[in-house]
Amino acid sequence: MTVEQIAELIVGTDGAPETATSAVRCTGVWTVHGIAQLEKRLETVAWPAVSTLVVDASAVSALDTSGAWLLLRTIRASEQRGSTVRLQGLRPEFNALLQLIKSRASALEPAVPATPGLLARIGLQAWHNLHGISGVLSFAGECAVILLRSLAQPRRIRWRPILHNLQNAGFEALPITGLLSFLMGIVIAYQGAEQLQRFGANIYVADLVGLSMVRELSPMLTAIIVAGRSGSAYTAQIGTMKVTEEIDALRTTGVGPLELLVLPKMLALIIALPLLTVYTDVTGVLGGMVMARAKLDVSFGTFFDRLDDAISLTSYLIGLGKAPVFAVIIALVGCYQGFQVTGSADSVGRQTTVSVVQSIFLVIVTDSLFSIVFSWLDI
Repeated sequence: MTVEQIAELIVGTDGAPETATSAVRCTGVWTVHGIAQLEKRLETVAWPAVSTLVVDASAVSALDTSGAWLLLRTIRASEQRGSTVRLQGLRPEFNALLQLIKSRASALEPAVPATPGLLARIGLQAWHNLHGISGVLSFAGECAVILLRSLAQPRRIRWRPILHNLQNAGFEALPITGLLSFLMGIVIAYQGAEQLQRFGANIYVADLVGLSMVRELSPMLTAIIVAGRSGSAYTAQIGTMKVTEEIDALRTTGVGPLELLVLPKMLALIIALPLLTVYTDVTGVLGGMVMARAKLDVSFGTFFDRLDDAISLTSYLIGLGKAPVFAVIIALVGCYQGFQVTGSADSVGRQTTVSVVQSIFLVIVTDSLFSIVFSWLDI
């Protein structure tokens, strides 16, 4: 079973490489029993870069599908190098087998997908987004059913996981939310101080800080921080459990993953986020009050007196009422993206990033919608 090069490179009369011809002689048994040695032998052959390569297979005494496939692959490799291959001398029955292998190999070759056009890409992206929205709505519906069922039967509620999530999402978030809201109050008071001083309206810094923090900035800032802290943690936890097949184990034992993993997180955030919002209202106003005292010489007593007139109960309740809505959004998105993990650590990181981005985006969009509706209602 050999492959022999029986002719040297024969250059045409004009010496041009495109007229050069070489011949390769195949002999012996080309079957599965010696295919490994034959393949190694073929790898050592110095195939010449010629325009025409003649393969003489008249001395091939046996050929099966493995040998035919190797011969076909060798011919195609030469064609890819730019040579025109002529196969000659192969027995008719061997040639029929080679043609069969060739036809089947062509059928199995993957088709190169056509590059979609601009409209096709837009349509595919739109369909992907609609599919994602449909999945989120379906997930939200399932969570709503479980929540109503648990409220109807309070004994089904798992209070220990709720308290654990309440500590993680609420109590442990106090330092960062308090610090950022305090700094935000300082920034608002500082930026407004210069403009107010021009008109002698220093006292109205209390209106600026109070309404900005209580009605808009405190709920949104708190929700963004919680989305980065807790929403990402929810995605990573559920995603890791899915990678390690713990989610499947829960379903096998008859425990619903939504009831065990999603519901406690959602209820904990619904409780924690309004409380954090009240806390950031206080720290934000405190920061503005400190800056007003330092920049505008507005005393704390005067600031509090004006703040009591500036902030109505309606404004306070509007800001506080946004918090539970933001909590539901963060919990749903964080848990939903965790269930979208496909089974690798890379997928966990990717879905965690998606969770944070989507949560913050939806919080800002929802807050904008609240502002539009309240403006339309003249509230």
